[in-house]
Amino acid sequence: MSKVCQITGKKPVVGNRILRKGLAKKKGGIGRHVTAVNRRRFEPNLQRRRLWVPELKRFVVVRLTARGLRTLEKKGVYKGLLEAGLI
Repeated sequence: MSKVCQITGKKPVVGNRILRKGLAKKKGGIGRHVTAVNRRRFEPNLQRRRLWVPELKRFVVVRLTARGLRTLEKKGVYKGLLEAGLI
């Protein structure tokens, strides 16, 4: 299953992990130098939640980020799921 939030649409993004070696100039060294750059993925904070929807009188299972959960709390479960096209 893909790592995408069903509410916000957030998905993994790619970035770099930069390795540096040496002592900073202000600490008496000759400066920091980049010794390696490795690719990495920043994963969304996905949660699997079983939410009660009073208007439908049933539970709905969604995969959403922590931000998506806050969005649903703010808008309301039914309205948020309706806008996302999940019901």
